[in-house]
Amino acid sequence: MLLSFLINAALVSFAVVIHHEVLNSLFFLGHKLKLRRNLGVLIGVFGALVGHVLEIWMFAVGYYFMYNSPFFGTLTGNFNGTLIDCVYFSFTTYTSLGFGDVEPHGELRFTAGLEALTGLVLITWTASFLFLKMQRYWKRYEEQS
Repeated sequence: MLLSFLINAALVSFAVVIHHEVLNSLFFLGHKLKLRRNLGVLIGVFGALVGHVLEIWMFAVGYYFMYNSPFFGTLTGNFNGTLIDCVYFSFTTYTSLGFGDVEPHGELRFTAGLEALTGLVLITWTASFLFLKMQRYWKRYEEQS
């Protein structure tokens, strides 16, 4: 139980740090480069997507480790234990798409719940960041009109 708690805390912490660094880098890139409005927003969107994918893969590696260990439970259903299956499960969990053909058991249920909560918070953070980015470009556009 303690090891599960430590792994989950590390996964959530690393996801938040990755997301912070990605958004922070996009913020500084946007201020450093004088980009056209559409290009700045596109870079923000693609950069945020890259950050989310990195976080999903990080959780997938965590699932892969925990699945292949005898201490944390299992994943059942349309799942054969490969890393790519863990990535698929992580994508559906992070985005809160939900459990369908793969179901967690044991302590992996707690990890899945934490990933869903983390994904919700980080996706919302991205939405706020992109809204502010677009608002900045809208204000600049209105001032030019």
